[in-house]
Amino acid sequence: MRALYDLVVIGGGPAGLAAAVQAYREGLERVLILERDRELGGILNQCIHNGFGLHYFKEELTGPEYAQRFVEMLRDTRIEVRSDTMVLEITPDRRVHTVSRADGYRVLEAKAVILAMGCRERTRGAVAIPGTRPAGIFTAGTAQRYLNIEGYMVGRRVLILGSGDIGLIMARRMTLEGAKVLACVELMPYSGGLTRNIVQCLHDYDIPLYLSHTIVDIQGGRRVERAVVARVDEDRRPVPGTEMTFDCDTILLSVGLIPENELTRRAGIEIDRRTNGAVVYENMETSMPGVFACGNVVHVHDLVDFVTAEGQRAGAAAAAYVRKGARAGGSVTEVRAGGGVSYTVPQRIRMDAAGERAELFFRVNRVCGASTVEVDADGKRIAGFPRERLAPGEMERITLPRQLLERAAGKDLTVSIKEAQT
Repeated sequence: MRALYDLVVIGGGPAGLAAAVQAYREGLERVLILERDRELGGILNQCIHNGFGLHYFKEELTGPEYAQRFVEMLRDTRIEVRSDTMVLEITPDRRVHTVSRADGYRVLEAKAVILAMGCRERTRGAVAIPGTRPAGIFTAGTAQRYLNIEGYMVGRRVLILGSGDIGLIMARRMTLEGAKVLACVELMPYSGGLTRNIVQCLHDYDIPLYLSHTIVDIQGGRRVERAVVARVDEDRRPVPGTEMTFDCDTILLSVGLIPENELTRRAGIEIDRRTNGAVVYENMETSMPGVFACGNVVHVHDLVDFVTAEGQRAGAAAAAYVRKGARAGGSVTEVRAGGGVSYTVPQRIRMDAAGERAELFFRVNRVCGASTVEVDADGKRIAGFPRERLAPGEMERITLPRQLLERAAGKDLTVSIKEAQT
């Protein structure tokens, strides 16, 4: 059975919801959201803490409240939603193969597709922690879902490996539920989370953070009983004689997020090895014409407000593509990560389609004090953006005005960090 849509959005989290609503506002009439979970909202549904919406709604909301705002926007539209639906494949001619209990196997034809599948967590196997394989080891997001949605207390004496935002938030959440969080252990010499989460979730609850440490052994039979932690050297190898033993029954892993891009790879869309997400142009279009991507499936964000803005950009671009029936042309400028920068998004800018400005997102690969974000065109500096502090755990954004883009036309742009001399 086949059906034709102007736009099919894969994923009903914050990115997909924003993209669908924006595309509808831009004039697309047949818009469909496909969501594999039972309800819309994505990861926001289990993020019951506040701190969302400060940029977009100018007020502080919990995750479910933020998601509900967009669900309510859908009610004023004719956007279709199909939950409990798994997408199996996307073809170059934008046919979306789906399967669900309600509709069985279906092939949907779309004039444009938006990828908004979000990301998943790295597991114990991905980081190769030594030791036995007892019960009591969870990724932080899994524990969050068990606790906040299913109502299960996952442990009483908790050790957290990694200092990503979900891990930090779960340190606070487990403490509030009566558990004892022994410590947060981070392999790198800096935290991977936002500064506000370090302060509000660790410092405010007297939870120690051990930087440049990692778990070197997990002990236990049926359930975790102990974890051995050691300091690591500059090459991230454990230093003998620095071991500490923690008596714990639960270990939460907050060791990074991976964009959910199996569909993207199978479709033959170009992937950036640094972000593990699709290579995108300034309007979030991928290397496959008519297929766009936004949110954590492109690169991992800190704030849902930025995910929403990126989704809106993709939705507007998809609507423009459907109206014109072709992708934007013009010369393409490659954007590269220079010294001190891990990655940049977008990776390509089409000058004829960029409009009055282009936004660049990036992360640094080390903690920097007072610095300048330098933008070079073929090795010649064309702009500098001062920053008081830069950290890998916080995504950065700069805006390139039209005048600067014109100076960079036909050249490769490089974003790098120059730290002030002390």
